[in-house]
Amino acid sequence: MRTLLKEDDVSHSTDYAIETEGITKHFGDLVAVDHIDLNARTGTVLGVLGPNGAGKTTMVRMLATLSQPTAGTGRVGGYDIIEHAPEVRSLIGLTGQFAGIDELLTGEENLRFIGRLLGMHTRDAKARARELLAQFNLADAADKPAKAYSGGMRRRLDLAASLVGRPKILFLDEPTTGLDPRARGELWGLVRDLVADGTTVLLTTQYLEEADQLAHEIAVIDHGRVIATGTPTQLKAKIGGQTLRIQPEDHGQLDALRSLVAERFPDLEPMVEAGAITIGVNDDGVMPTLAADLRDRGIALTEFHLGLSSLDEVFLTLTGRRTEEDADDSEEEAK
Repeated sequence: MRTLLKEDDVSHSTDYAIETEGITKHFGDLVAVDHIDLNARTGTVLGVLGPNGAGKTTMVRMLATLSQPTAGTGRVGGYDIIEHAPEVRSLIGLTGQFAGIDELLTGEENLRFIGRLLGMHTRDAKARARELLAQFNLADAADKPAKAYSGGMRRRLDLAASLVGRPKILFLDEPTTGLDPRARGELWGLVRDLVADGTTVLLTTQYLEEADQLAHEIAVIDHGRVIATGTPTQLKAKIGGQTLRIQPEDHGQLDALRSLVAERFPDLEPMVEAGAITIGVNDDGVMPTLAADLRDRGIALTEFHLGLSSLDEVFLTLTGRRTEEDADDSEEEAK
């Protein structure tokens, strides 16, 4: 039976669908999530970006009431995730990193089964299953067992399953892991459609392009802490609106090139990767001066290119590593 709530028990703010204050999770001596504050505006996508082991999945599990925080608080749809967990669960859908469907059941049977678990009448569960199968371009495979589905079809079915109850808030925990570019693009389109219809999405990902394509705002997490927040454009601006990439013809001159760049940009640490140096700049005028300095020092180049910063460069600047690099401790292993 649903708990009757007093008016003061629920936050009536419609600005944020998801809020956390100092939320923390320990697994023994491992601090998987460390005093994180997050806010997801209603009807938008909040991207939580970070490498493996950063704390993304642990955060989602706490917000979805699957795991209780060690400290701090969280609210989803205005409800406290600890005190009013049933109310939170009634508002959310969850798609994890791995498809949570029964491979022996057909696509329609999977969705009908979930509908019945949610208390739907048999007729309503069947109608909802067919509606979702059509929406996700799976109608032709409705009577096929899920084990016969391709990877992209399984992920679409898994996402459809999380929407059977028409959730207002959707948690997508690395939903496109393992998908090919075409299937990933199809899933992006479905997410955009959901948000256009008013759904709030919290998306965790380690794909920079995915966050750039879908997220209205991004929180970058590393080692359980938020290290940067903002829109994709704001985050790119943090390392400079543009990125200058310089590659010497002779890799033996890389150290000399790095010293010269450090002289010109004393407040920033040049990034060295694959025999080249990249640095964020805001002034196009630095290029002629720097080119003259390089010529005077006899440093010949194979690349001297100024372009817009990417989230990949933002993340590398903030953390010193790429999202694909494994952390020493993974919250997935600590569950």
